[in-house]
Amino acid sequence: MGKSRNLRAGGLPFLAAATLLLAGCTTNRVTEPYQTATEQLLVSSAVDHAIDNLKPPIPRGSKVYVDTEFFDGENGGTDVVLPRYTIGAVRDLILRTGGDLVDDRKAADLIVELRNGGQAIDHKTVMVGLPTIPVPIPLTGTVQTPELAFYKRDEQRSISKLALTVYGAKSGALAGSTGPIYGDSHDTHWTVLLVFGWDKQNILPEDIPDHADAKRQALK
Repeated sequence: MGKSRNLRAGGLPFLAAATLLLAGCTTNRVTEPYQTATEQLLVSSAVDHAIDNLKPPIPRGSKVYVDTEFFDGENGGTDVVLPRYTIGAVRDLILRTGGDLVDDRKAADLIVELRNGGQAIDHKTVMVGLPTIPVPIPLTGTVQTPELAFYKRDEQRSISKLALTVYGAKSGALAGSTGPIYGDSHDTHWTVLLVFGWDKQNILPEDIPDHADAKRQALK
C-alpha cells in the first residue's frame, strides 16, 4: 500500500509536466465569426422567451406598421446582438395575433412601436485551480499551459428586455402598451477534478434532428 502511494506521488510531477508540453502544442479554434453559435442562440432564445409573453392589443384584421425608430441597434447601433431577429420576431407575433403588416406608415390603422432596454450576454466564471499561463519558448514563440480546474463554473446568461406601444396611425392616441417584458436564457458548464464535467442549458432541444440521417431515410 505504501509503495503504491509513493509511486503515484512521485509520478505526478512527471505527468503534469508531460501534460503541459503536450497541451502547449494544441490550438483550439473557438469561432469563425465574432460571435459563437452558442452566443447567438443565447440571445435569440432570450428574445423568443420575451416574445412569448408579449400580448399586444391588436384587433384581428388591423393594418399594422412596425416602427423600429426607438429600437437600439437597428439604425446604426452596435450594442444589441441580433437586432433584426428581434424585429422579425415582433412582426411574426403581430401576424399570429391577427394583424396585417403594411410597409407604408400612411396605410396603417395602428402603429406598433418597438423598444428595448437590454439585449446582450453576461459571462461569469468561478474557478478553483490554475488558469492558463502564457509561457515563452525560445525560437518557437509563446504557448499556453492548459487550465487545471479542480472546480469551475462557467455561466453565460442572456437577457432581453422588450416593450411594445400601440397607437392609432391617424389619431396618435394610445391603443395599448405591453410594458417591459423580460426573457432570459442560460448555458452553464461545470468541471470538477479536471476531467468530470456536465452542463445545463435552455437554448437547445434535447434531440436535434440529424438532417443527413433524415435524407438517407427518405432516399430508401
